[in-house]
Amino acid sequence: MAETATVQGAGPRPRSRGLSEKRLAFLMVSPSMALILLVAAYPIIYGIWLSLHEYSVRVAGLSRWAGLGNYQEALSNSEFWSAMGTTLVFTGVSVTLEFAIGLGMALAMHAAFRGQGLLRTVILIPWAILTVVTGFMWRSIFESPQGLVNTILGGDTVWLGQKPHALIVIIIADVWKTAPFMALLILAGLQTIPGEIYEAAKVDGAKALQRFTKITFPLLIPAILVALIFRTLDALRIFDLPYVLTKGANGTETLSLLSQQTFAANRIYGLGSAYAILTFITVMIVAFIYIRTVGGNIRGIAEE
Repeated sequence: MAETATVQGAGPRPRSRGLSEKRLAFLMVSPSMALILLVAAYPIIYGIWLSLHEYSVRVAGLSRWAGLGNYQEALSNSEFWSAMGTTLVFTGVSVTLEFAIGLGMALAMHAAFRGQGLLRTVILIPWAILTVVTGFMWRSIFESPQGLVNTILGGDTVWLGQKPHALIVIIIADVWKTAPFMALLILAGLQTIPGEIYEAAKVDGAKALQRFTKITFPLLIPAILVALIFRTLDALRIFDLPYVLTKGANGTETLSLLSQQTFAANRIYGLGSAYAILTFITVMIVAFIYIRTVGGNIRGIAEE
C-alpha cells in the first residue's frame, strides 16, 4: 500500500519549458535584422548626420553643426528644383513607355508558338547588358552629327548637346534597357493565370479583346503594380545613364546626379548629403502617393 501510494502521489515531473515561440522567433530573426540595420539603416542615419553639419574643405575632419541650414540652402537652390523636374519628367515618360512596351513583350513571350524560347532570349538581352555599357553604346549612336541616327534620318542634329534632345536620348536608352525587366515581371504574372479560364471564355464565345480586358488584365493587377512600383522607384534614383551620356548637361541633371556631384566632385559634404536625403524623402513620398492613387485607379479599372 505504501509503495502504491508513493507511486500514485509522485506524478510527472515538471519539464523545463525552454524558450517561448516569440523569443525563439526573435532570436532567429535578429541576425537578419542586424544585417539589415547595418546595410540599410546605418548609411541613412549617417547621411542625415552629415546633412546636419558643414565640413571644411581645407582641414580634414573639421566640421560644425549646421542644423537645417543645408536643407534650407538646398530647397532655395534653383538647381535642385530643376533636377527635381528633370527627374519627374524622366520617370513619368520612361515608366509609361516601359509599361506599354513591357506588356506587349510579356504577351508575346507568353504566347505558345515555335521559337518562343529564342524570342525570350532575344528580348531579355538588353536587360542583361551592364547599364554603363548601354550608356556608351547609345552615346556612340547619337553623339556625333555623322552618327547612326543622323545617317538614317538624314540630319546633323547634335542630340546630346541641346535641350530637350539629350533627355530624349536618355529616355530611349533607359526604355531599351529596362522594358525587358518590366516584361519579365508581367510575364511572371501571366504564367499564374490558369489556362482553364481562357478555355471556358472561348466556349462562352469571348473574343480575344474581351478575354484580355475581362480576364488577363484584372488578374495581372498584382504583377503590374509590383512592376510599376519597382520601376518608378528605380527611375526616381536614376544616376548611371545621365552620368555616362551627358554628365548632367543640357537639362539632364537628376537628383541623384546632383547629389553625387555636390558630395563627391565638389566635396561639399553637408549640402550633398542634404540633397541625398531629400532625394530619399522624394522617393518615399512618390511611392506612398503611387500606391494610394495609381494602385487604386488600376484596381478600379479592373473591377469595371
